[in-house]
Amino acid sequence: MILRPGTFLQDRYEILDKIGSGGMSDVYKALCHKLKRQVAIKVLKEEFSSDSGFVSKFKMEAQAAARLSHPNIVNVYDVVDEGTLHYIVMELIEGITLKNYILKKGCLDSKEAIGIAIQVAQGIAAAHEQGIVHRDIKPQNIIIARDGKVKVADFGIARAASTQTLSATAMGSVHYISPEQARGGYSDARSDIYSLGITMYEMAAGRVPFEGENTVTVALAHLEDPITPPSYYNQEIPVGFENIILKCTEKKPEYRYGSMQEVIADLRRALVTPDENFVQASAPSMDTSQTVIIGAPELEQIRSGSGRRNQPEPQQNRNSRYGNEPVRERQPEHRSSRNTGTAGGPSGRTKRREPDEEINPGIEKLLTAAGIVVAVLIVIVLIFLVTRLGGLFRSGTPKETETTVETTIPEETTLGEKQTTMPEVEGLAEDIARQKLRENGGLDMKIGDYEFSDTVKKGDVITQTPKAGEIVDKYSAVSVVISNGPEHPEIDLTTLGLDSLTAEAAKSLLEGKGFVVNLQNQSSDTVESGKIISYSPDKAKEGAVISVIASTGPALTNPVTVPDITGKGEEVGEEMLADLGLVSGTVTKETSEEVPVGTIIRQAIAPNTQVEGGTAIDYVVSSGSAEQAKYKYLASIEKSYPLQNLIGPGSASTQLNIKIQLKQTVNGKDEVRDLMGPVTITGDQQLPVVFKNIEGAYGVTSGEVQIVNVDTGEVINSYPVTFVPIPQS
Repeated sequence: MILRPGTFLQDRYEILDKIGSGGMSDVYKALCHKLKRQVAIKVLKEEFSSDSGFVSKFKMEAQAAARLSHPNIVNVYDVVDEGTLHYIVMELIEGITLKNYILKKGCLDSKEAIGIAIQVAQGIAAAHEQGIVHRDIKPQNIIIARDGKVKVADFGIARAASTQTLSATAMGSVHYISPEQARGGYSDARSDIYSLGITMYEMAAGRVPFEGENTVTVALAHLEDPITPPSYYNQEIPVGFENIILKCTEKKPEYRYGSMQEVIADLRRALVTPDENFVQASAPSMDTSQTVIIGAPELEQIRSGSGRRNQPEPQQNRNSRYGNEPVRERQPEHRSSRNTGTAGGPSGRTKRREPDEEINPGIEKLLTAAGIVVAVLIVIVLIFLVTRLGGLFRSGTPKETETTVETTIPEETTLGEKQTTMPEVEGLAEDIARQKLRENGGLDMKIGDYEFSDTVKKGDVITQTPKAGEIVDKYSAVSVVISNGPEHPEIDLTTLGLDSLTAEAAKSLLEGKGFVVNLQNQSSDTVESGKIISYSPDKAKEGAVISVIASTGPALTNPVTVPDITGKGEEVGEEMLADLGLVSGTVTKETSEEVPVGTIIRQAIAPNTQVEGGTAIDYVVSSGSAEQAKYKYLASIEKSYPLQNLIGPGSASTQLNIKIQLKQTVNGKDEVRDLMGPVTITGDQQLPVVFKNIEGAYGVTSGEVQIVNVDTGEVINSYPVTFVPIPQS
């Protein structure tokens, strides 16, 4: 199932773009609207989602991976099932895979390679401590972030797929799998150590140690072929680092490091003393293949040793053991000038032991027969050379010389049988180009780089090396550059469904795609308030300014600008609304540790918004902290005050403008709140001072109820009151 940009998963994750595809999953960049962060979503491909057993293991192992938390592991946030859609939500890392980094740089500097290897090993070690084995360690699953942090990815899928292999198949990227995985046998943490060793080999040598025409050939190489020291391809590799690689890539698990922590310790030592022979160890083809499943028929071929390619003789003996017993010297010719003296001899590197019972009897017979054929061919060649050389010393005519030259034509034809003409793949889609090359002499396509192009469609081949028409060896590698499309491709905005979104949602979507949004409001009798009236242009490149016109609803007949009442007391807020011809709407109470009791926290309609006069404005008022919300401090008073005592004779004809207020001292400051607004009464009346359930400030148990002359501000009389805490209902 292909997820289009704008698709929502769980009403939470909005798909922004597809950023990658692997053997078992597609990867999308998405926006989590709940936490306002970008994430990566790895979606299991349909061919795997239909297998209930696989899905069950996938979920179980992905959930286990979600428990991992380490700086060198890509965090898994969530594991989700939506019908037949199964996916993992994980941390989005902006950076480059180690595979692409190697393709760009070739051999890495030893210190850089060791530094990367240490970070990878630390992440794997953390997983091993939680009982989780990756089983698909390869440069494609290692990401180098922009800040230099290295992270290991794909724990969930790798483990789920590898669990499947214990029955009838062997899983993994065949250029990196351990011999026990290739054999389909039991694998544990030491399999990850082997795969890390192959990854370190590729960083150091710029290529993987084993290549072949198909997965069976490569898998058999892991099982049977001695590994060529990486220093054969890069003589700058320090002795210590090479020996670590060789020990990690032993055929038998028991000859490798016992744990990833041991690997880390030796890698750190290699940084300090790179040319020291401190490892009792032993020990080329680059691949960008996806994780593949080796089926049962192929696995049977591997187990039986059939389907082998011709493998060159090992470049060194591998008879020594790791441990404390003497180590035999290994002095390959290409390294003789770099040897350092050690207790074991002048060689700076140790050799690897030949694993017991590693040669298949069928292979041994085949090699014997091949030796006989080679001997016969050598005799034929010698006879041919003697004949040719004899002709050099004979006198002859020019015509005879021409005849001799013509006899070389069959020999050239024989060489041509191992060669093919390079086909044209520039302009073809990646998968079509790969298939075309395979059909022409088994040529192996390697992606050398990705580049932006305004003329070549995304995913198509821009250039190839060697060029079309050149004569090349069969089964050789062809490097291609794949188009990433235009650096700033033109996006058709009409496909984004902006018309159905609110203005704010459309703004968020456009900004997520790299546009600058100019949002303006306009009244409309036909478009609902908050929705989009129009936008322009219809097509634009990343970084362009998009003008969006949002509806404010029908034009106003009595427009009023909404005031900012946040931070004001509730009574003050009501007065501000009333002064402008607006009314208080629904008032909601909410606890707050920061906003004082009775203060407006927020309002439903933003300040400075134009609304119709008489509109109700909803707002939220603080009820104080959670503790304060449990109690109210209440008091009551039932008194009366004869005003004639104040005025004296003629009180019946005298009028007073008075109010009643509550005064309390809160945090050292006097606070006054009206209990009864200004009223005008005659001086011969008894003024009732009766109030039930006066709510005071939280935690303040005393106060005064005061009668005040509004005209003069004089306090005519006051009554002390006591407040008691009453539980809120």
